[in-house]
Amino acid sequence: FLASVTVEGVGVEVSDLDRVLVASSAIIPIFSFKNWRYQNITNIILYPDTFNEEYQYEGEKRSTLGMVGTGYMNGQMVLSKQALHLGFSSQAGVSNTGIHEFVHLIDKSDGSTDGVPETLLNNSYVIPWLKLMHQEMKKIKRGDSDVDPYALTNEAEFLAVIAEYFFEKPSKLKKNHPELFQMLLQIFNIKN
Repeated sequence: FLASVTVEGVGVEVSDLDRVLVASSAIIPIFSFKNWRYQNITNIILYPDTFNEEYQYEGEKRSTLGMVGTGYMNGQMVLSKQALHLGFSSQAGVSNTGIHEFVHLIDKSDGSTDGVPETLLNNSYVIPWLKLMHQEMKKIKRGDSDVDPYALTNEAEFLAVIAEYFFEKPSKLKKNHPELFQMLLQIFNIKN
């Protein structure tokens, strides 16, 4: 992965640990796919901390931890170095910003970021996946779910949020959401 993608810092030094954490974030979701290559990323930009939607890391209204670039930023990803490290710490819980953003890239690889990773998901699973997704979104709205409410933003965010949960706390997800867990095993090609 690191041979084909540049990791650079803006306002921050990039260490070997930073590169390893970025690469780990990329590889974790696609580990079971032997020949997977991210065709839609060439550059990862690390900022010291949060940034805004105009990619500014100084000033007010900075709450973004990671973002897959679009428009002139297409092919690039911006990550908060602090959030990247937190995702691999014992305080992370079910959150991992790096994994979250790389799942968006996987989702985007079929041409649209829509919560249906068609490059990974067999067509026969698309309708069941959508049904499960919307059932869980209703539970989140009612307050009957431990899934991060950020998943309600849209289907793409639901996929990224539930993937974080799946990779960070698989036993907890299996216990609390067995159907989602089984579907994510299918999506990410993991033998149980």
